[in-house]
Amino acid sequence: MTPSRLPDSKFWKNKRVLVTGHTGFKGAWLALWLVELGANVTGISLPPASAPNLFESLGLQEKITSLTCDIRDNAAIQAAIHKADPEIVLHLAAQALVLSSYENPQETFEVNVIGTLNVLAALRQSSSFRACVVVTSDKVYRNLGAGKAFTENDELGGFDPYSASKAACEIAVASFRASYFATGGAIATARAGNVIGGGDWAANRIIPDAIRAWNNNEALVIRNPHSIRPWQHVLEPLAGYLVLAESLWHNRAYAQAYNLGPHADDCVSVGQLINLAQEKYKTGKTQFPTPQSAPHEAAVLMLNADLAAKEFNIKPRWHLQTTVAKTMDWYRHFYEGQNAVDLCLADIAAYEKSNVTL
Repeated sequence: MTPSRLPDSKFWKNKRVLVTGHTGFKGAWLALWLVELGANVTGISLPPASAPNLFESLGLQEKITSLTCDIRDNAAIQAAIHKADPEIVLHLAAQALVLSSYENPQETFEVNVIGTLNVLAALRQSSSFRACVVVTSDKVYRNLGAGKAFTENDELGGFDPYSASKAACEIAVASFRASYFATGGAIATARAGNVIGGGDWAANRIIPDAIRAWNNNEALVIRNPHSIRPWQHVLEPLAGYLVLAESLWHNRAYAQAYNLGPHADDCVSVGQLINLAQEKYKTGKTQFPTPQSAPHEAAVLMLNADLAAKEFNIKPRWHLQTTVAKTMDWYRHFYEGQNAVDLCLADIAAYEKSNVTL
């Protein structure tokens, strides 16, 4: 099997790259990888939302230009992007939690839709901008529970405010792409699966919740053990974003939407994921509460990522067993006192050296 395409260090060396949401879990991993690739990185984000957090653990404030900015503030975003003068933009900043979207629906739409439009409006004024990848979600599709793997041509929708806001973001990006970016910089969207990996401490995410519970010798409370999701290591979609940005730089015909998902057999239930995590972490209890009324979440969500594989040779390198092992090893070693930078760089090196899917 031909190994999947990796980011090209020769391409990224000295490129001016803007990452929005760089203080978040995925954003911090991405900023570190870009630094290792030789890029000149500027980050725009709110302060980290958790303590601990990967951004500070990696010391990224010393490695990149870090700007604190709310993407809902149009004037501030205009000024920050003008200052960064990016050639490539990787837009990850978002309100990314389903349960939080039920609690704060207006904020979710403001961040995910208006915030994105503020970024794109600023890029309209940029003479240096060449490529932008807007990160949305696997939850952008109208999910009627049929259990099918969604393709990029399926209908957009969204029951919960988070999913609906990301579907609205896709429509807004497509509108701006057609209206304002037919020439000049090229814009694509990327719809990734459910990511896991070391360094995530967000609330209401299954692996961070497990780590918090098990490190405190408490039982992990699992709300929806039978829900099926497309699980992938954080490095999988990040590699996809980088390869997609390279491709846009060279050929604007790639400016459209792409799914970035795992192998089909890695779409498993929350319960199966946690069983693997317990096995790899070598500790941990779980608790299944009596079902109660709760906000709606889709029972089955799967992605078909054949288009990205066909166009760019973007394919998953790690199967779920490896993904979970790498994730739980990261946390175990971190709490044993190992340095977060060393742990992340070791995972990046291992990912890059994987010539076949593991």
